Amino acid sequence: MSNQRRKPRRPASTPRKTAVTLLGNMTAVALDTETTGLDTAKDRIIQVGGVRINSGLLDEEGNCNQLLNPGMPIPDISRKIHGISDEDVRDSPKFSEFVSQFRNWLGNSVVIGHSIGFDLAMFKRECDLAGLDWEVPRTIDIRHMVDILSPNLPNYSLETLASWQNIQVHDRHDALADAEMTAKVFIALLPLLRERGIRTLAELENACRKVDSRAVDEIKSGWYDFLYQAGQDPLHHSPARIDSYPYQHKVSDIMSTPLFFAVVEDTVSHVLDILMEKKISSIVVKPPESSSRHGIVTERDILRAINRHGMAALDMPIKDLATFPLRTVKHSEFLFRAIGMMDRLRFRHLGVEGPDQQIIGMLTSRDLVRQKSTDAVNIGDAVLHAETEQDLASAWSNLSQVAIGLDRENVDVRNIAAIISEELRAITRQACVMAEQEMVNSGLGPAPVPYCMLVLGSGGRGESLLAMDQDNAIVYLEGEPGSETDRWFEKLGQRASELLNTAGVPYCKGNIMASNPEWRMGLPQWKSMIESWISRTRPDDLLKTDIFFDAVAVHGDESLMEEITGHAFELGSASRSFLSLMAANASNVHSPLAMFKRFRLVDGRMDVKMGGILPIFSAARVESIRNRILHKSTPERLNALLEQGRPAELIDNLTEAHRIILTAILKQQLFDLENGIFLSNMIAPDKMRPGLRNNLRWALEQVPSVTDLLGVPAK
Repeated sequence: MSNQRRKPRRPASTPRKTAVTLLGNMTAVALDTETTGLDTAKDRIIQVGGVRINSGLLDEEGNCNQLLNPGMPIPDISRKIHGISDEDVRDSPKFSEFVSQFRNWLGNSVVIGHSIGFDLAMFKRECDLAGLDWEVPRTIDIRHMVDILSPNLPNYSLETLASWQNIQVHDRHDALADAEMTAKVFIALLPLLRERGIRTLAELENACRKVDSRAVDEIKSGWYDFLYQAGQDPLHHSPARIDSYPYQHKVSDIMSTPLFFAVVEDTVSHVLDILMEKKISSIVVKPPESSSRHGIVTERDILRAINRHGMAALDMPIKDLATFPLRTVKHSEFLFRAIGMMDRLRFRHLGVEGPDQQIIGMLTSRDLVRQKSTDAVNIGDAVLHAETEQDLASAWSNLSQVAIGLDRENVDVRNIAAIISEELRAITRQACVMAEQEMVNSGLGPAPVPYCMLVLGSGGRGESLLAMDQDNAIVYLEGEPGSETDRWFEKLGQRASELLNTAGVPYCKGNIMASNPEWRMGLPQWKSMIESWISRTRPDDLLKTDIFFDAVAVHGDESLMEEITGHAFELGSASRSFLSLMAANASNVHSPLAMFKRFRLVDGRMDVKMGGILPIFSAARVESIRNRILHKSTPERLNALLEQGRPAELIDNLTEAHRIILTAILKQQLFDLENGIFLSNMIAPDKMRPGLRNNLRWALEQVPSVTDLLGVPAK
């Protein structure tokens, strides 16, 4: 056994981890030690082994494996266990000589171990002996994870846990081999944790504290108590401040207009004259007859041509310099998505598409130069260009950090909800794209007919917060239920849902997903289903209709979505009985306010969705159907009703109440997120600041006025 098997290597950049980090996206290290004995008060470390885990995958190249000279004889009883002798460690460094190198390798990664409290106690002892400060790492013990997942295993030895997860056991009591086995067990347990709804580091820590019966015995044995150290951990920090401007403004807010166009036959000289006269840096080149895609020529393109060809370049046709196709971004996108695209592509110009896909403006690096203050803006582009499950999870995991940062910048909650919803749509779109490509690669072929993937509910309205799940559907052009075509889309829906769940968007508890045949149909079947919903109006039908009327297309042939949406609005707006039942359902308000405006609490919390925000967005939806208002978001629907002459005070109060209740929910979710509490729409008023608590009470008082909006008698 050599003295130094492999030097620790630290990656170029190790991101700091917080409580809201997704477990499957962590940068972590699995550690193990071999020691002279089991007495944490007198024994020493003789081997440190560690392996790195990146985004749920074992990093075979990032190992640490070091023998150490303990400065004391290794007892025979210990040597028989791990096989390390005094001769093996004679020329090895002491811990004090190794610790700096080890800390550099460890960085601020989360530490994972088996019986890791013992190893931490030994590290602390070594630091004390060396006169060094003991820095507490953020830590997970896989035995505590098993306490949550399978508390009835015969024992919790590493061999038992590995066998339970069908992991091969080899080289036991070698620190590196044990660390690798620990890492594999941890990775294998991640899907089981997701099934329990445990997705973040804080949620796991919180769950472990609830089953920490073993911790008492461990502490008595001198092990380090790490379960209650997270709040004191220097890694438990607030996210960096971010520039909120790109999250509050759309591309259309800052794009350059008017546009100037050239044709492919124009000379460079002619185009240069336009650039100089109009004081612009680029010009759009209309597509040649053989193409439908525009191109672009910039001032830099012309300068490079002159440098290469001299003044003869001025007589060249502009098509020789143009770049086809012009890369574009939709006018309705948030700026952060455009910034991410320009950063990734290293472009200085993007065309801007209008509602009819025509080029209506230009976005330049000059427009965006002051917006490049944070890498967080790249989340949208990272989602759209993810190629693997790990890419998708890594991109999505930044969303909670963005939400925290924007809230601390006092960004309007409706903007934050719109951003979360847009990213939910984007990740659903990309999961569908990835699933489609996987099916092609596996020999199942491309989509047999045109189709469209839809996002429903709050994601469609643009009002999702962090306690979201999957609400999606597929409409395809034609094909009977159970047909070969339908089975293809069933597999697509199943795989897309799996990708979303792994990335951090949980399965819908109500099974409103395209993998369910009720939410995956051909165009004729969708039309028939909508007709039955509107004609029968059973309670289940009302719920489905509610969700459907908030749907937006995120991938595929949008005309299919437009056709069934138009059909639904035509039937729904013409059916008095349907509208009456929808209105009665929306006006059925169960207020969380009791007598004297006190909050009705259960275990210190109250549901402000059912008795607060749901009646408002449901009433706005009913009136949008009645009046054929095609807007999706609740504020837009209410504003459209205001423009139609509805009472201004009523609309203003409901709009403001909607904002306040959303704010209260988001504030609670952010608190719960950082404290490992499962996210929901249940809020604890005593956790709020007095001003928000008073505003919430006022907002809940406004909710019953939805009956006035709907024109139904108050109950």
